[in-house]
Amino acid sequence: MKKIIDLIEAEVVKAFEAAEYDANYAKVTLSNRPDLCEYQCNGAMAAAKQYHKAPIMIANAVVENLQESRCFSEVTAVNPGFINLKLSPAFLAAYLNGMQKDSRLGCDKTEKPETIIIDYGGPNVAKPLHVGHLRSAIIGESVKRISRFMGHHVIGDVHLGDWGLQLGLIMTELRERKPELVYYDEAYTGDYPKEAPFTISELEEIYPTASARSKVDESYKEAAMQATHELQQGRRGYRALLQHILNVSVTDLKKNYENLNVSFDLWKGESDAQEYIPAMVDKLKKEGFAYMSEGALVVDVKEETDSKEVPPCMILKSDGASLYTTTDLATLVQREEDFHPDKVIYVVDKRQEMHFIQVFRCAKKTGIVSEATELKFLGFGTMNGKDGKPFKTRDGGVMRLETLISDINEQMYQKILDGREMPEEEAKRTAKIVGLSAVKYGDLSNQASKDYIFDIDRFTSFEGDTGPYILYTIVRMKSILKKYEETKGRISNFEIAAAAGESEKALMLELTKFNAMMENAYEESAPHKVCAFIYDLANAFNKFYHETKIMGEEDEKKQASYIALLVLTEKVLETCIDVLGFEAPDRM
Repeated sequence: MKKIIDLIEAEVVKAFEAAEYDANYAKVTLSNRPDLCEYQCNGAMAAAKQYHKAPIMIANAVVENLQESRCFSEVTAVNPGFINLKLSPAFLAAYLNGMQKDSRLGCDKTEKPETIIIDYGGPNVAKPLHVGHLRSAIIGESVKRISRFMGHHVIGDVHLGDWGLQLGLIMTELRERKPELVYYDEAYTGDYPKEAPFTISELEEIYPTASARSKVDESYKEAAMQATHELQQGRRGYRALLQHILNVSVTDLKKNYENLNVSFDLWKGESDAQEYIPAMVDKLKKEGFAYMSEGALVVDVKEETDSKEVPPCMILKSDGASLYTTTDLATLVQREEDFHPDKVIYVVDKRQEMHFIQVFRCAKKTGIVSEATELKFLGFGTMNGKDGKPFKTRDGGVMRLETLISDINEQMYQKILDGREMPEEEAKRTAKIVGLSAVKYGDLSNQASKDYIFDIDRFTSFEGDTGPYILYTIVRMKSILKKYEETKGRISNFEIAAAAGESEKALMLELTKFNAMMENAYEESAPHKVCAFIYDLANAFNKFYHETKIMGEEDEKKQASYIALLVLTEKVLETCIDVLGFEAPDRM
């Protein structure tokens, strides 16, 4: 279905051509003065130079040719040469009826579906999720859903941190506590136990203990580094322990991500990339891309156009150990082999930008990925407390994600009980749904790259630009539609009629922006654009609701039109919150 602005522009193009002016000047935009008009064309000003005429003369000629257009109720030329456009209510209603009949609400799927891998989440095994993991999970999930809605084949990869010293520390500490474990017996050749020798609670306590001790005990740290080396060299018992760590951690991570309504198609980690490293390194050497510098193996990635220093991409350290750059490059090798993606998007803290500049350039320069493959860094800002510093617990520690979610759910539960009578179980279910909207909308309504203040009191409010406000608006619509069905019968094939009032037309105008907004949100990987749209749409609906007696309307035809408009508005809002990663309850 064509975007409404394209239909409008097609009419203006015809009018420019009829007046014998270049159609390239017929660009139509949303009005920046909604008090004067709904859309505008400023092309007459630009055309004036080419045709050596006053802009207002050109504008008047175009306006003359638009008088008979079915699209417009009012077209005016305003000095010095603006063309102001107001849509015909009948044309607007016809467009919305087209949206209503379309299963995708007027938003076409892409004609050229791409395979897209989105790398987001990035938790470390053996560690609990904390608030620092929130933005990557929420933004990545929404970008994934928006991309799928637009018709692309999208693969979400959690990309676990499951390699490196942290694992050696765990194995060293576990050995001190349980030296009898068969994993530490190098002579053992039998099958290893299927059950892990620790619970997730024990595992989450082991790592910080080991980490703290390694900072004050040099021999302990050396033992951990040795254990890390032996693991990476393939020691059989340590590889078996690694599998236990992964199984226990991933089970817990899945549970916590599920509470955020976040899911992944792949649970790959740094460890999965290791087998690709030797061949990759050999290739980089043989083809002359990698060379030794101060004992390390590096690839130059600087470009003449660089305005700041871009250091060489280090492939191996002087001791032969790999780095994050090595692992990320090897992961691209793996992804290319398994999926041949058209695009790979990394949802990562923006402070890692230089790392990804190096990785992307190295991957392109060395042919790990083709020039046609898009590598995109979607860097996000910091989630801060009200003091403007990174969000912490009251005692200054890093807050666990499940604690944050639990606190918000409890706050929502109390608000729901204060607002109305509801059975306890239903109130708890509703609080969980509304609490998730508060967290997700609170984050996603900010542009990803910007730092923002995580204000629980504001995010959980039922008023203003918040998730609960959006959900309350949807629930209001559900309530009206339910009441209509109970008193008047089934809603079926109702047509939206031409708007009679300003608030009704304003709501209709907002609805027409849906398909253009979704395309734009996809192209820019920008969930905040979805949030801005639904906030404007919710405001437009609530204004219409307060000014219109929907259930009290005596004219049945007019009432049916109102109901059809509500049905469409609810569908659009539900679609939008789905791509943001939350849902609406039946009542609040």
